[in-house]
Amino acid sequence: MNELSHVDAEGRLQMVDVGGKEVSRRRAVARATLTVKPETAGRLRTLPKGDALATAQLAGIMAAKRTSDLIPLCHPLPLSVVDVSLEVVAGGVEITAAAETTAQTGVEMEALVAASVAALTVYDMAKAIDKGMVITDVALVEKTKAEV
Repeated sequence: MNELSHVDAEGRLQMVDVGGKEVSRRRAVARATLTVKPETAGRLRTLPKGDALATAQLAGIMAAKRTSDLIPLCHPLPLSVVDVSLEVVAGGVEITAAAETTAQTGVEMEALVAASVAALTVYDMAKAIDKGMVITDVALVEKTKAEV
């Protein structure tokens, strides 16, 4: 029995058929961490390229909406909400991304893509002043499903 839903019995890639599944309310939350120097953390809102935190928040939301364009076998989903928050903490930035939909499949990839792209955006905007930044701990931290 094949445990990978994106691979058929002959080993070929396939998009999972969710047509027979019930529509349900789905939510996923993902996190990512960007480690930066303390002096970088204090400058993230006033970088030469602009406010890295506000830009990253918008980039994460936009990325969630484009997940099916980036991940080949993801279904395009009607997202009801995407929330991306970035918090400067000692040693870096904690990024949390939540995505919700009412559909036949979950939004884990949308939340993970949002958190990842938000981290990459801060990295891009701050790389000129901090060559040692590291993105770590990208992970799904919550997944729920409820009847409509």
